[in-house]
Amino acid sequence: MGIGIAYVDGPRLTRSMYAAADWVHAGRDEINRLNVFPVPDGDTGTNFTMTLRAVADALQALGDAPLGKTAQTAARAAVLGARGNSGMMLAHFLLGFAEALGNRETAEAPEIAAAIRRGADTLYASLDEPREGTILTVARDTATAAEQAALASRDIAEFMRLMLAQGEIALARTPTLLAVLREAGVVDAGGMGFVRMLEGVVRLIQGDPILAAAPGTNNAEFNAAADFMVSAERDYQFCTECLVRGDQLPPSNEVRSALHQFGGSVVVAQVSDILKIHVHTDTPEAVFALAERWGSVTVRKADDMRAQHRALGHDISRRPVAIVADSSADLPDDVLDRHHIALVPLQVTFGDVTYRDRIGLKPADFYRLLREAKALPTTSQPTPGEFVKAFRSATAEADEVVAVLLSGALSGTFQAGNAAARAANLGQVHLFDSKSASLGLGMLALRAAELAESGWDAKTIVIELERVRRQSGLFLTVDTYENLLRSGRVSRGKAWLAGMLDVKPILALDANGRVVPVDRVRGRDHLVARVLSLVERALTPRPTALRFGIAHADAPEIAERIRTALLAAYRPRDCFVSLATGVLGTHAGIGAWAVCYQIEDGTPPRPERTAGE
Repeated sequence: MGIGIAYVDGPRLTRSMYAAADWVHAGRDEINRLNVFPVPDGDTGTNFTMTLRAVADALQALGDAPLGKTAQTAARAAVLGARGNSGMMLAHFLLGFAEALGNRETAEAPEIAAAIRRGADTLYASLDEPREGTILTVARDTATAAEQAALASRDIAEFMRLMLAQGEIALARTPTLLAVLREAGVVDAGGMGFVRMLEGVVRLIQGDPILAAAPGTNNAEFNAAADFMVSAERDYQFCTECLVRGDQLPPSNEVRSALHQFGGSVVVAQVSDILKIHVHTDTPEAVFALAERWGSVTVRKADDMRAQHRALGHDISRRPVAIVADSSADLPDDVLDRHHIALVPLQVTFGDVTYRDRIGLKPADFYRLLREAKALPTTSQPTPGEFVKAFRSATAEADEVVAVLLSGALSGTFQAGNAAARAANLGQVHLFDSKSASLGLGMLALRAAELAESGWDAKTIVIELERVRRQSGLFLTVDTYENLLRSGRVSRGKAWLAGMLDVKPILALDANGRVVPVDRVRGRDHLVARVLSLVERALTPRPTALRFGIAHADAPEIAERIRTALLAAYRPRDCFVSLATGVLGTHAGIGAWAVCYQIEDGTPPRPERTAGE
């Protein structure tokens, strides 16, 4: 009998990586539900998928190339696109795999086995405290099986089948090696991702279809990640990652040693001028500050793992519509978590340091920095990559997405989101210009989430948001003219005169989402009463379905006074009070505050229903 597949070349490796990425993606939700180690944040499947997707995208851009070049491109893309613990470990495996292949144009079974062994060894060497019962064990046992399979058969197809069989055995025994897995009754999620990667290649060779998991499969009722509690000794809050570029980067072992002071789950990957860092910590900004000593930090991420774990308690089955907002929305964290509203962060820059609004820089920290800063900060819209990441994550969970964004007349955020969705060919994303800001935007996003939970389709949600937006509004006032002066909202002469007379402006947003003057009051004492009278006028006749939002730039006493007055005068569905994020605080200044109202009275459009309802 002849050899079915005698060698692997660049195009064959590329097709294998495509199949691996697609098959891991098909099992993403199942892998997420197994994710209890190192923390039960339920995202290993997502992280593994996105890392492999970055590899597949890079290989697609490369086109046909020799095997060595293909492997090197895959490894570099994995480092750049690595997400979470599992993604970083996969990147290390691919780095070793590529290093062993060198500049080969093709490789037969023994060379492939040697590359897999190098990949497993590189993965082990990347960790200061390797733990058995994880992807490490599966990769090592798979490497041993590859070496034995290469001796048994030169046929790459048979070689892959033998290796996969041993990988499945290694995965099945992970609970016997790690007490956390044994207690939760699951196999290791990272190991499962690795085995599915191998299985995708075998399915490609055998001609088996690689399709998304059908609804109701993969035992969706069982969710170990949601049920398993985080042990106190490893309860760090933020999964923190950053990408550093530089010509004189320190060795990986030095970086790992330096990062241990901040937390655990430290993984560092380095290739030429790129350093990728992963650590679980309570102080992500300290990690970013350290990384800036080594080079230029071009990507930074700090995901709240506690919030992720809380969200797992909800139904994680696929939804018809997901809601995305930008970080200026100012909704409380528990509301965002309860309604699965994802945030795309704007950027706030103090001097040479740029923060991801609300994620990398919490509102309380922003106002502390603002009071200490010698120069006012600046703000900018989310990066295209942030938009694409958020939209793709949402489309992975829902058939359609509604993104409620900051007024296009105030910021380039809406235009940037639109461009990102088009560039990524995400036609199922529906962008909605709130023509508002802060809790005016946030309450529209909340209404959208409630309608999505009631089964409304994206198109009808947008129509209803347009109706609600027309009859809602906000009033904003500032305590100092300095920030408005810099933004060009008032002239220097008017600002000087107003300051001398202690005149406080009352501003609103017009139908196009632009800031317009409404009134002015001399002295703070008369300001609250005047704003409340304007609210009363706007709410006459009295609506029955009403929400309020009070956002303040470090003015909690006034915010509480207004909240008490609104609750006494109206019976709103909600009355949110939020410390405004850095975006509003930058442009309005400390002491500013806003009252947002949302009227939901009237006849909403009739939602479309899916077939069979």
